[in-house]
Parts: sequence; structure tokens; C-alpha cells
Amino acid sequence: MPTIRIRSATALDVPAILELIRQLAEYEQLACLVAATEERLREALFGAKPAAEVLLADCEQEVVGLAVFFTTYSTFLARPGIYLEDLYVKPHARGRGAGSALLQRLAGIAVERGCGRLEWEVLNWNAPAIRFYEKLGAQPLHEWTKYRLTGKALEQLAFGGPATWAQHPIDSNG
Repeated sequence: MPTIRIRSATALDVPAILELIRQLAEYEQLACLVAATEERLREALFGAKPAAEVLLADCEQEVVGLAVFFTTYSTFLARPGIYLEDLYVKPHARGRGAGSALLQRLAGIAVERGCGRLEWEVLNWNAPAIRFYEKLGAQPLHEWTKYRLTGKALEQLAFGGPATWAQHPIDSNG
């Protein structure tokens, strides 16, 4: 079996990272949502204030997978955590240990950094990924519901929210 090597991405890897992101989006049937460009990725990952980090899986001089992650914080644990934004392995490289190696390295980074948790999300229909994660010992959090603000709703909240909010300002006294 070919050797899988896990390494931290560099700015030179941006084209490969973007290609893997596009392949992931295709797999998740979300390609129409990809707005990433090489320039935006370069700034977001390797600019003055990196927003995330990337691990890459190499096999026989080909980048076959990636893990995109960033630091979070748990107030209950009073410790940092790591959030795995995306894990993807090219279809022809699956079953060779790249996904496990990426997660193992990421778990190692979490332990090295004193993190209290490693978390991620998976689409409900992605049965192969769910089986893979559960085989590693991960457990779903059924009691939590994810919320998201994007686009117009995000801008409305950022710039004052609905008109009724102005009539009823938030008061810290309840």
C-alpha cells in the first residue's frame, strides 16, 4: 500500500487546495456555492491574520486529501478547541488511510495545543462519512441545532437589524 504523508499546507499549495474544495463541493452537491478563489484562499490561509489552517495528505507525489480547521473556544471547559471545517479525500484515494491519517494528525495537534475538543459536522445523507467517523469513536450531538446567518440577514443584523429593534433596545437587565 502506498505511503500517506500528512503535512501542513503552504502558500504554494493554494491551487491544490482550491481544486480539493471544488471537488468536495461537487460531492456535497453544493458546487454553486463555491466563491473561493486562489487569491481569497491565499489571504485567508496565509495572509497577515490567517483564519484557518490546512493539512494535506500526499500519496505518491499527489495531494489526495485535505483537512481545513481553525481554533474555537469552550467557555465550559475554559480551553481552546479545534473545529474541522472540511475533510476531503479524492475518491480514488479513499480506503487507503488518508482520512484516518488526517484526523489522527489533527487530533495530535489538538492535544499538543491543549484543546479540550475536536468537533465537526457531517451532512445527514453522507452515510459513508458517518460510518467512518463513528468507527473512530466520534459521536453525533443530536441535542444541538446549528444556526447560521448569511447574506442579507447577516448584513441586517450587523447594521442595526429590523426596525423593531430600535424601538426595543437590548437591555442587559432583561
